[in-house]
Parts: sequence; C-alpha cells; structure tokens
Amino acid sequence: MNLSTLWGLGYAGRAPGTLGSVAGLIWFTVFFYHLPPFAYLLLLAATLYLAVVICGEGETRMAKVDPPEMILDEMVAIPVCFLGLQHVLAGSYAWVVIVLGFLLFRLFDILKPFGISRLQKLQGGRGVVADDVAAGLATAVCLHLIVALTPIY
Repeated sequence: MNLSTLWGLGYAGRAPGTLGSVAGLIWFTVFFYHLPPFAYLLLLAATLYLAVVICGEGETRMAKVDPPEMILDEMVAIPVCFLGLQHVLAGSYAWVVIVLGFLLFRLFDILKPFGISRLQKLQGGRGVVADDVAAGLATAVCLHLIVALTPIY
C-alpha cells in the first residue's frame, strides 16, 4: 500500500496524479537523467515490471480498480516521456523539454486519447500501469516531433 501510494502522497491534495507525476520528475532527474541508453532501458523495464506487481497488489488490497490515490504508475511512467531525448536534455533547453514533457504527459494521462483509455481494461497492475506508459509514449513522440521541428536543439 505504501509503495503504490508513494507513502501516502496519493492521499494528499485534490490532484494525486499530478503529485505522482511531480514525484516522477524527481525520480527521472535523480535516477535516469544521466544514464546511458542501455542502462536507461534496463532500469525503466525493471521499474515498470515492479510497478505492475505493486499496483496489482494495491488494487487487491484497496478492493478498487485503478484508484486515484495509487500514483506509483504516474511516477514510473515519467521516464518513458524522455526516451531517446538524452542529447536534447544535455543542452541548454533541457528545462523546456522537461516542463513540456510534464504538461503533455498530464494532458495524455487525463484525456487518454488514441485508445489509451482501453488499456485500463487490462487486468490488475497491467491495466494500472499500461495507460500511463502509453501516455508517456505519446508524450515522447510529441517531444521528438517538437525537437525535430523547432530550433530547440
């Protein structure tokens, strides 16, 4: 329970998903920001797997499907937003990309376009985490397009 709610942070305030995403930015900055690509992917895969297990158990214990106070899924999905953007994050506009990534992720996580909402129907922790990973992938695609089409890099 503590892990899935990030030690109760999911119970604080009126926007638990946003709090989980802010925790994800801290998680990304501390643990992913300077990793080489293979280590980045390895750590990402491990944390996503653990989140599926932990969130699945959290759903069982709370007797709810994807409860809003369960915010581990948002936290572990934030690094997905910045896949393949290490070269941009090493530049002087890193803060723009990070803020834009955060905003796009929240938009996609809340609106769940492109069929993202259907992923929540997966059983257990897979459904809890899959929609956030999809929101992160949509964010990554948008960020790559923005970087390619603007003089940000």
